[in-house]
Formats: sequence, C-alpha cells, structure tokens
Amino acid sequence: MASITQYKTSSGVKRWRVDYRKPGGGGQYTKRGFARRKDAEAWAAEHVVTAIAQGSYVDPVDSRTTVGALLPAWLEKKRLACKPSYLDDLEDSARVYVLPAWGHVALRDVTRSGVQRWVSDIASGRFESAERQGSAARLEGKPKSASVVKRAYGVLAGVLDDAVADRLVATNAARGVTLPRKERSRHVYLSAPELFRLASECGERRSLVLTLGLTGMRWGEATALLVEDVDRARRRISVTKSATQVRGKVVIGSPKTSEVRSVFYPAMLDDILPLAGRHDDSLLFFDPDGLPGGYVRQLKSPKAEGWFARACDAAGLPRMTLHDLRHTAASLMVSTGASVKSVQRQLGHASAAMTLDVYADLFDADLESAAAGMEELLRSLDVGALLAPRPGAAA
Repeated sequence: MASITQYKTSSGVKRWRVDYRKPGGGGQYTKRGFARRKDAEAWAAEHVVTAIAQGSYVDPVDSRTTVGALLPAWLEKKRLACKPSYLDDLEDSARVYVLPAWGHVALRDVTRSGVQRWVSDIASGRFESAERQGSAARLEGKPKSASVVKRAYGVLAGVLDDAVADRLVATNAARGVTLPRKERSRHVYLSAPELFRLASECGERRSLVLTLGLTGMRWGEATALLVEDVDRARRRISVTKSATQVRGKVVIGSPKTSEVRSVFYPAMLDDILPLAGRHDDSLLFFDPDGLPGGYVRQLKSPKAEGWFARACDAAGLPRMTLHDLRHTAASLMVSTGASVKSVQRQLGHASAAMTLDVYADLFDADLESAAAGMEELLRSLDVGALLAPRPGAAA
C-alpha cells in the first residue's frame, strides 16, 4: 500500500520518500522531501494507511484543486433549486466576495482561522471586494449586514461541502466559524385608515398598494397577476406565479414556497381593481412605462427616493418598504380574529409555525383574549363548591 525508501537530492542530500497507490488502482504516487524516515512513516500512516482503512483517504494531488475551480459546478447545482433572484444574489456573492479571497486558494490550504478572518472582514467593512458591475467605486469600508455575510459564507461553505463529498479534502474548514447574528427588524403595521391614506397618495398605483396591503401577497406575486386570476364571483385571487426582477429583466417563476394558492380579497376592491374592459390574459397591474412586457418596475432601494417614499411622506407616515404592506395585511387579519392557519394560507407561508414565528407579536393579543376568556369562564363557576370535599371522600 505504501513503501518508504531513501534517495539523494540533486545536491546530494539524503531524503526519504513515500511511494503509494490510491484506492481503486489509481496509479503510483510519491511524496518526497522527508528529512527522517520516521517522518515519512508518520505521514504514510496518517495520510495513506489509516485513511484508506477508515474510508477517509484524500489524494494530495486532488486537494490542490482550487476553490474557484469547483465554484461553477456548485452554482450550476443551485440553479436547479433556487429562485432566479436568489441565484443572482449567490452569483453576486461569489463574484464580489468569494472569488477575490478564495478563487486561487487550494482546497487543502483553506483554514478555519482564515475563513473566520474573512467573515469578520466582510462584516466590519475591512474586506476590499472586487469591483461591482464595472463600477470604479469599491465596497471597502462599509460594514455589511448579517445577510450579506451569511450568503457569502454559504457559498464558500457549500463549495467545500461538495469537496468533502467528492473526497477532495477530508473536512470542511469553513464549518464551525462564528457568524454575525441576524437581527429581526421590527415590523411596520398600518391601521386600515393609514393604509387607505397611503394608497390615496400613490396615484395610479393605488390599486396595487391596496391589493398588497389587504391581501398580503408578495410584490412578485401581485405584479405577475393576470386579469383572469381574479374571480369576482368568489372574491378570490389565484396566486400561481411570481414576477421576479433580475438585472432589469423579469423572470416568471413559481411563488416563493412553490405552492399555488387562492387568497381572498375584500369586496371594496371590486371597484378599485383595474378589471373593466380588460382581456383575461392582460397583466392586472400593467405599466406602459415599466419593464418590458408592462411589468411594474420594482424599486431598487425600498426606502430611497421614489414614488412609494414620496407617498409615505405625503401621507404623514414613516418611510417603509413595500414588503411592509404584507405585514399590514397580516395585522389586519389577526385583528379581525383570523386563526393562525388562515393567516398562513393567505400569506403562503410554508407552515403555521412559520407564521407564528414571524408574527409572534401579533398573536400576543390572542393570548390576552384567551386569558380574558378563561377568566370569564372561571368567574361563572362556583369554584368553592367544586373544590369542596365530597361526603365520605378520604381527607
């Protein structure tokens, strides 16, 4: 399996070498340069004999493969399962953060301490990234959010996971590093009057804003709707697809959880939705000045200057994101007594547990109502009589 012999270098210095074969008859290989025989024996025992016996053998030649060489295959794998917008984010993270730091690094040279230093540098803004989309401005100096850091780390760790699975390295050096904790931002909940006041300042986009705020649909789900998706008889909207904006183009895919669903809408939207005189296959929220195909253009920075920010200012409301309208819909539903399961189905969450996790603060009121109801029930009972010992019962 492995043999150890002595040889002389070109300068006449005696050294030891290990000659070995890879498992499965992969050919003859040599590891040279050991000053002492026992060093060669130790290396052979650890890297060849014991590793083969335990099934953890890693070819030293294969471990010279770089992170950058494996990255394209990993991204192609993600393409099969990820939404276009998230895949675009992964590709961006790979180009801006992973390739500059690790692209030319051999798998065997990736260390946990090196990965930890890289993660910390991105989070603090010390990491000098590659130029983004040809811009001369660099991103160095600005601390990055936990989401940005975790996404970049996930790309590197995912590539190394594949390397371990292919036995190019024995372990994933990226696993076990400390990552920044993602702080959940406080949700913005509008009251019904505030929502309508905001919508009144949105001009021709009033119907879109009210649909988002009253149904809880995601932006991509709402902007992908066709006229035929609206069932006025049942006041239901079929959510079967999502329009995702990726680098100025719209990609049509399935909803976030890949599950189609039917959501309700209140009767007052009948007179507000742009349905009259429209063909069934027309976009419900058509924007002639929007993206190709008439899709409404998604705002780049939700809280930056734009039509929605101006509407918030005009309505006397704090600036928020369009996604906050989804939170408003959830709060309005809960305030009317909707169950967790109903809110889950309306919003398209993967589970009721997820709904409770995201909107735990909304359901605090439910607990208070339940507590008040329990108190009312117990007050109607003669507790003293119920707890009194029965005649003949043992003390």
